[in-house]
Amino acid sequence: MTLVRISDDALALACGADAVAAAFVAASCTVERVSSWGMHWLEPLAEIDGIGFGPLFPEDVAAVLAGTSDKRIGAIADHPFIKRQQRLTFARAGKTRPLSLDDYADTGGWSALKRVKSMASPEIVAEVAHSGLRGRGGAGFPAGIKWRTVLEAQGPRKYVVCNADEGDSGTFADRMLMEGDPFQLLEGMAIAAQAVGAQQGYIYVRSEYPHAISKLNAAIELAREHIAPFRIEVRVGAGAYVCGEETALLNSIEGKRGEVRAKPPLPAHEGLFGCPTVVHNVLTLAAIPHIMVPGGASRYDSLGIDRSKGTMPIQLAGNIRHGGLFETAFGITLNELIHDIGGGTASGRPVKGVQVGGPLGAYIHPSQFDLPFDYEAYAGADALIGHGGVVVFDDRANMGALARFAFQFCAAESCGKCTPCRIGSTRGVELIDRIWAGGRDADAVEALAQMHNARKDRRSRDEDLQLLEDLCETMQFGSLCALGGFTPYPVRSALKHWPEDFT
Repeated sequence: MTLVRISDDALALACGADAVAAAFVAASCTVERVSSWGMHWLEPLAEIDGIGFGPLFPEDVAAVLAGTSDKRIGAIADHPFIKRQQRLTFARAGKTRPLSLDDYADTGGWSALKRVKSMASPEIVAEVAHSGLRGRGGAGFPAGIKWRTVLEAQGPRKYVVCNADEGDSGTFADRMLMEGDPFQLLEGMAIAAQAVGAQQGYIYVRSEYPHAISKLNAAIELAREHIAPFRIEVRVGAGAYVCGEETALLNSIEGKRGEVRAKPPLPAHEGLFGCPTVVHNVLTLAAIPHIMVPGGASRYDSLGIDRSKGTMPIQLAGNIRHGGLFETAFGITLNELIHDIGGGTASGRPVKGVQVGGPLGAYIHPSQFDLPFDYEAYAGADALIGHGGVVVFDDRANMGALARFAFQFCAAESCGKCTPCRIGSTRGVELIDRIWAGGRDADAVEALAQMHNARKDRRSRDEDLQLLEDLCETMQFGSLCALGGFTPYPVRSALKHWPEDFT
């Protein structure tokens, strides 16, 4: 009987994978549901004896089984999109059943956790520090320093918290890993707990990820004996983007309003329930099992460039022909990612710009596409790597409208605790509207003034642009957290590279 492997990843399901699987079952095939390879433009993707076919519809099944299908893409492992990658975090992607303990153990699972149980906590922390691993959720803070701080902190209890509130535009790596390789995340959390002396862990998942929530809860039940005495619970968020900020997330877990806390104290000193807490993104914790096998820390440190070590799962999205997950060592350029790997825009039109790092990341002009994918290089260009989402826009995009959206998004998602974010974002929307209206007729200006209850005596366009710069500076340096602090990045970059879109 023919064995067919089809992903049960949420994206594959959304594209009709269940219907394709049912068609293969109706044709007397055995169907095995596995994780996704991350080649999203080919979903639903079926694999038979290592050969891939996609994207498939139920009516394609007969031709696939007859050997006459024009959807054949050849050996999946040899596909250029897969072959060019350096996969660590997603090494099992497309190859294993998400909730199979046998598959996980057969591919090296639990070996790192078994090793660290015979090590002293300072030794574990030292290896993580040696690896050069940095947080994969935003600022890239060194994981080893965070672990050492929690290990040395005094408290009645300690916690490990996984931030799985993946809300950035164009990002899906957390979801893919939770749905496709949940045991890897649990093992990483258990190793972190062993290192810092934590007994309890929480995974904070956004409510929009029902498949991930279901997979995680099932995986926790299956893995209890492996991770014991460490305990893990899944907590579901209520849809607030600001809860991706670590202190707002901790408040939410505690049952409080998702509102940012002032720092200090840092969560490493006083985090969840006032106790020392390790807070990491999904991809950071999932990298730990690869680092903690013998020689893993040195191997991880050998990848990447400068202070950006290891691999980064980069998510290609937006107007791009070959969208999906591409994991590689730091140092790759946007030119390679967008044109060589992504195949250019899906529309076939020229690329106008790319946003990296979520809705508050800078818009990067094609003249900057040789910039290496590196935390410090991006910071030097007033940009962010963030969670590694890359969203592509073609030449029809209005960058002024996208800059306005950054303010609009911030206004909608602000927790309201600090004035620069709460008020500045709203004033930003109004200000861009005034700049646009400056080149229109008097009736448009008056209508805009009435809409925003603004003055009718117009400032000059140059004065408005200077005010926009001043507003961005106030938000960047006066906001309590990165939501307000990063909103100026897309605004300033759009204004710098595409000033014509603000007229």
